[in-house]
Amino acid sequence: MIIFIVFLIIGMLLFILMMYRNGLENNLTKHTFTFEHLPKSFSPLKIFFISDIHRRVISSSLLEQVPNSIDLVIIGGDLSESGVPQKRIEENIKMLQNIAPTYFVFGNNDYEIGKENLEKWLKKYHVILLNNTSKSLTTNSGETIYLIGVEDMSEEKDRLDLALDNVPQKAFKLLISHNPDIYQKVEKQDEIALILSGHQHGGQIRLFGYGLYKKGKVHRLKKSILLISNGYGTSGLPLRLGAPAEAHYIEIRNKLEYK
Repeated sequence: MIIFIVFLIIGMLLFILMMYRNGLENNLTKHTFTFEHLPKSFSPLKIFFISDIHRRVISSSLLEQVPNSIDLVIIGGDLSESGVPQKRIEENIKMLQNIAPTYFVFGNNDYEIGKENLEKWLKKYHVILLNNTSKSLTTNSGETIYLIGVEDMSEEKDRLDLALDNVPQKAFKLLISHNPDIYQKVEKQDEIALILSGHQHGGQIRLFGYGLYKKGKVHRLKKSILLISNGYGTSGLPLRLGAPAEAHYIEIRNKLEYK
């Protein structure tokens, strides 16, 4: 009986160690999306998207997988949380900003360190905050697309209507929201091509295929395409099972290239 208990304890410890190592994985998930209305001078638009960093230090093993010719870095919220050293937050921001121009939306845990405190670091490293606002990107040929970002949906801080204000209806639009539930507020006439989100961690710990949330993936829905990331870090316990840690390399192309 004692031997059985010892082996059971050892097995449990090994299982926890495995989940801990899963939480430190550096998976880069790759996607290609095609749209007929993407201006041709933007094709391909190359994006590095990372969400839910939380307490992790962004690893060079992850960044080494990212192609050199990235156009944009997008941080999908929860860059930080209470208790994360300021130096770590600063170093993570620096690493991302060194890749390409970087854009950020707030996640629910980011408020824990103080909104003004985090905005200070974003401003220092020229990260563009999409806080219920939009940012136009224009090529040398004069074609334009719009990045739209909403503040986190907690406490009803999100204002998609303000973010869409002054954005031409027929323009190509990419929406960033930490919480994927923003999809429920998107209207078909908003004509948003793609939504990038995280927040749910893919359930983080999934037992027998079940978790608190569904595993992250791409949803091709009626009003838009919705990408929900498993996220890079963890919340609460530093463990993962069945929902691999990930960041994303995204190529957006004009569909006519494939005809």
